Amino acid sequence: MVMDTSELVVPFVGALQASISVLITIFFGVLTAQFNLLSTQAAKEVSRTCVRMFLPALLIYKLGMNFDKDTGIRYLPILFWSISYQLVSLAFGAVACRVFKLPNWVKLAVSFNNTTSLPLLLIQSLSTTGVLDVIIPEGDDASKALDRAESYFLVNAMVSNSLTFALGPRLLRPSDEDAPDGNNKGGEQEDGEEENGMEREPDGIIDEETSLLPQRAVHPINRVERRGYKRTMKWLESLPPWAQQFLEFSYQFANAPLLGTIVGAIIGLTPPLKRLFFNDSNDGGYFHAWLTTSIQNVGDLFATMQIIVVGVKLSQSLRKMKAGEDSGAVDKKSMAFVFLTRFFIWPVISIPLIYAFATKTSVLDSDPMLWFAMMLMSSGPSAMILVALTDTIGSPEEEKMAIAKFLTISYAITPLICFAVVGSLKATEAATRQ
Repeated sequence: MVMDTSELVVPFVGALQASISVLITIFFGVLTAQFNLLSTQAAKEVSRTCVRMFLPALLIYKLGMNFDKDTGIRYLPILFWSISYQLVSLAFGAVACRVFKLPNWVKLAVSFNNTTSLPLLLIQSLSTTGVLDVIIPEGDDASKALDRAESYFLVNAMVSNSLTFALGPRLLRPSDEDAPDGNNKGGEQEDGEEENGMEREPDGIIDEETSLLPQRAVHPINRVERRGYKRTMKWLESLPPWAQQFLEFSYQFANAPLLGTIVGAIIGLTPPLKRLFFNDSNDGGYFHAWLTTSIQNVGDLFATMQIIVVGVKLSQSLRKMKAGEDSGAVDKKSMAFVFLTRFFIWPVISIPLIYAFATKTSVLDSDPMLWFAMMLMSSGPSAMILVALTDTIGSPEEEKMAIAKFLTISYAITPLICFAVVGSLKATEAATRQ
């Protein structure tokens, strides 16, 4: 059967609109830096805020709204699929980096794709153009189907972020793998001692971090914190080395996006809480008008602000290029490897695999939006959150700017995802007829 030209053009236009939206947002980030509205240091702080506040708020809102005791089970295959394709990509990237002598960051670029900002923009664009109508079941509300698709991508984003920040530092700095252990322990103790000396004594230093509580209330709190810290450290030191390493590695997964996912799942799976947060005010939703709306507003900042930070990094790179300084090099071999894997290899693998699971087994829920989302999850450009990771671990400025340039090029060719979109749409439409 020959595919009609319009069947490729319409998804292509949707993908083009989504990618142009991202590129324009990156351009605004460049302008922000060029006019000195946001410094490099401020961009680092914004990047951390995106990961630790905006993304958890977005997860709480979207998952809380879409989770319930009847549909919660449909999210389990997403967890398994997200972990599987990212770990396979990681192994593939590690082998390629060793064989072709690619930079360390290429492992992360090929392993962790954009699981939040681009998919959300893409889904909205495709919905606006009417492309998704063919896979929305008859009688299903289009806006609810869109919300479900967004929640599927957000669960994938939670897994991706957890793996990125748990494995990323070790992958980017394999030679310094053990260094952070001692530094963190010492840093935590020093921070605690500094706080105790600075905030708790009447004649100590006073600054913006000084506690506003009376000294009588602060001193007992500090004593309890110190005792708890010392007892915890003593207990950890009493464990065998393998147990200490396991707990330390497990602790890295306890990040803000994961906590946001847990809170959203608890709200969604607890009927009284879901009613309080998401029902209308006159129907028992006493938190909806003020608390839920606030969480939604904060969460909606994530995608835009994370992309603005990339623009700031790109601006810094462009300035150094103009001055003839080292602005971070991105070799063609690295770009070709990542682009080929992300835009072509994974769609070829994921689309028939998810189609087979949807039609030949009962593993997946009978929601076409779930099938479509899972087919697309492993495709697309590398994650914007790589910028936040380099800020977190203190990577060299040249590496940060190289990643910013690489990400900008990635989003310039993002319309290539239209082939994965068309394939996913056709496979999902065929699966609904089985």
